Amino acid sequence: MKVVLLGYMASGKSAVGKLLAKELNMQFIDLDEFIEKKEELTISEIFKTKGEIYFRIKEGEFLKELLNLNENISISLGGGTPCYGNNIEIIEKHAISFYLNASINTIYERLIGETSKRPLVATLGENNLKEFIAKHLFERNPFYERANFTISVNDKSISEVAKTIQELLIIQ
Repeated sequence: MKVVLLGYMASGKSAVGKLLAKELNMQFIDLDEFIEKKEELTISEIFKTKGEIYFRIKEGEFLKELLNLNENISISLGGGTPCYGNNIEIIEKHAISFYLNASINTIYERLIGETSKRPLVATLGENNLKEFIAKHLFERNPFYERANFTISVNDKSISEVAKTIQELLIIQ
């Protein structure tokens, strides 16, 4: 079984994915961390030195590699992963996917203190962040909404979201 968590940055994909994997006794892989290990560069360094197009190509290749593994895994994707190449089709074919749906305000509140760690928002500044999130969500929602399940994460703890996913997996 492959469980894929998708959604915008700061929606809780990695935190939920780790807990879910622990509770279901499966391996957890954060796609961004996997890429950093394979490329021996941080995501920020890849964006700076090789560009976003290179990153998106590698992201798609590594996603396919993970989805072809012969083991049960929980994978948290980068916020843009489902929106590039044919990644969403590959996810639909090889995994059960969950869209962790966070509101603009929830994402903004979570990102405001850590923009420097996120290459896509590092240079925006507080004033432009909300508008950027809104625009990005509008563009990415059609991809996110192709997930098998959508879970609102606003005002929910990591364990509540993980529990909801487990319940949905039982009826799957």
